[in-house]
Amino acid sequence: MPPQNPEQARWFSEEVQPWEAPLRSYLRRTLPSQADVDDTVQDCYMRILRAKESGKIRAAKPLLFAIARNAVHDFFTRRARVALIPMTDTEVLPVLEHDAGLVESICHEQELALLAEAIQSLPERCREVMLLRKVKGLSQRAIAELLGISENTVENHAIKGARRCADYLRAKGVGGSPLSHVAKR
Repeated sequence: MPPQNPEQARWFSEEVQPWEAPLRSYLRRTLPSQADVDDTVQDCYMRILRAKESGKIRAAKPLLFAIARNAVHDFFTRRARVALIPMTDTEVLPVLEHDAGLVESICHEQELALLAEAIQSLPERCREVMLLRKVKGLSQRAIAELLGISENTVENHAIKGARRCADYLRAKGVGGSPLSHVAKR
C-alpha cells in the first residue's frame, strides 16, 4: 500500500525503499519461509509509515531495522503460543489400542505440552532466546545479532531458560525427558 500523501510517498521512495534488499536479506536469515519474509516486509512498511505520520523521523534505516527486529520478535511470539483445542465431540474419537507404544507416545505428547507451558512461563527475553535457539536452531551469534544483545547474554538466557524449564517440569512430576534433548542442543 503506497502512501497517499505525495510528500510521504517521496520520503518513502527516497528514505525507506532503498533499504528493501538489505531488509529482505536480514529477514531471510531469520524467518522460515519466503511468504513470511514478504508479509514481514509489508508489516515493517506499515509500521514505519505509521511512525512517520505520528512524528518526525531523523533516520529511516535504523528505525526500519528496529521495526524489523520487533516484527521478527512478534512473529516468533505468535508462533510460540500453543493453541488449545477443546474436546467436545467424543463420539468421533477412535478407540485406542492398549499397547505400550501407544502409552509411551501419549506420555511423550503430554510431556511436550508441559514443556511448551514451561517455555511459555519464562520471562519474555528468556523465552525468545529459548525459542530462537532450540526451536529455530539459530546460533548464539545469530541470536545476539538479531536481538541486539551480547553472545554472553544469549548464553545466560539459554542456561536460565533451560533451568527454569527443568524446574517447571520437575514441579509437574516429569523427570525431564523432553528437556534433556533440548538442554543438550
